[in-house]
Formats: sequence, C-alpha cells, structure tokens
Amino acid sequence: MNWRAAYAIYRYEMARTARTIFQSVVSPVISTSLYFVVFGAAIGSRITEIEGVSYGAFIVPGLIMLTLLTQSTMNASFGIYFPKFVGTIFEILSAPLSYVEIVLGYVGAAASKSIVLGLIILATAWLFVPLRIEHPLFMIAFLVLTALTFSLLGFIIGIWADSFEKLQVIPLLIITPLTFLGGTFYSINVLPPTWQTITLFNPVVYLVSGFRWSFYGIADVDIRISLAMTLVFLAVCLTIVWWIFKTGYKLKK
Repeated sequence: MNWRAAYAIYRYEMARTARTIFQSVVSPVISTSLYFVVFGAAIGSRITEIEGVSYGAFIVPGLIMLTLLTQSTMNASFGIYFPKFVGTIFEILSAPLSYVEIVLGYVGAAASKSIVLGLIILATAWLFVPLRIEHPLFMIAFLVLTALTFSLLGFIIGIWADSFEKLQVIPLLIITPLTFLGGTFYSINVLPPTWQTITLFNPVVYLVSGFRWSFYGIADVDIRISLAMTLVFLAVCLTIVWWIFKTGYKLKK
C-alpha cells in the first residue's frame, strides 16, 4: 500500500476545499441554519414536542444528515469528474497507484469534508437549541459510515457522468427529495399506515432514524436494522467501485 500516494490525492482534494472555503463550508452551513430557523420557527410554534423532544432539537439530526448526504455525494463526484473533464485522469491511472489508493484519496477527502461540515452544523445547532447525545459512539459511527457510503456513491456518479448536468441529476433530483421524505422534519409514525409502509422503501429513512436514535434514543426503525441497512449500502457501493475498476467502465477509452 502506497500511503504517500493516497495521501497526496487526499491532500490535493482537501486543499481545493480550502481554496473554495465559502462554497464548500460557509454556504452549506448558512443554508442548513436557514432550514433550522425557518422550519424550527414556523413548524416548531405549532409542534412543541415529538416523542418528548422539542421540535427544534428533533430536526437537528435530520438536517445534519441532509447536509452529509448531499455534500458527500457532490464533493466526491466533482473530485473524480474534474480530472476526467480536463483529461488528467489518464495520468492518475498510469501512475504507480493501485485502485485502492485512488479511491482512498478521493473518497477519504470527500468523507472528511462532510464529517467536518456535519460537526460544524452540530456545533451551530447548539447555539439555537439544547441538544443531548445519548450514544456518542453510535453518533460518530453513523456519521463516518454515512459519509463514506455517500462519498463512494458520489465517486460512482462522477465516473458515470459525462457532463456537468448529469453530475447534478442524482444529488439534486433523487438524494435531496429522498432525504426530505425520509423523516428529516417529522417522524414517520405520524403518517397513515399505508404511507409508513411505502416510506420504509426509502433507504434514507434508516440513516436518519439511526442517527436520531444516537442523539435521543428514539427511532422510527429498530437501530439494528438501521445499522444493517447502512452497512449493506456501503457494501453495494464498494462492489460497484470494484467492478468499475475491474472493467475500466468509462475510465479506459
């Protein structure tokens, strides 16, 4: 394992974040804070508590997960797509680097950015509402696993996309709506039984539910199922990435 090579890619991607600090960090934090203020003030005035937790505190894990999912996907997809766009991907592929080292560099950087962003949003939320984290180890575990999983998904999207328009399709038209419909701002228990069953087909429900459980000990889905679904999704993404490098899908011309 050439750790120095993987670290070189990682450091380059992290440096790109430092050069675009407003777009990469400040903008998502402001956007999430606005979600918190608007939804917390507008809906929180009508819904005081959900399962013993104030509404403002209830939506914090969902908002962090919303940012984590979208930013992990977009950071990783752009990170690998841009070398394809300018043609430098062939230099990376021809360098003495294994596929594992390439994935570690790009996916590791995207996951690191998202985790730091999630922690900043968590610290910001503490300024608005009192929070508690009953299971901090599970919170960190869900944070890291989700960031890695969706960074891998973003890596896959970046290789699949052949235009900037395609790069935005899945994060904006699929992941974001699924997150909004996955219990970010509400408990799925308030839905009619039929819609509860339909909602369980949304994979984001398990991520949001598990992450919220790590804060308050309440969940829409059993924590073991949430953790298992997260690991399954991670395994699927790893398998697809392995297949991409094995076959050279959209990498070799």
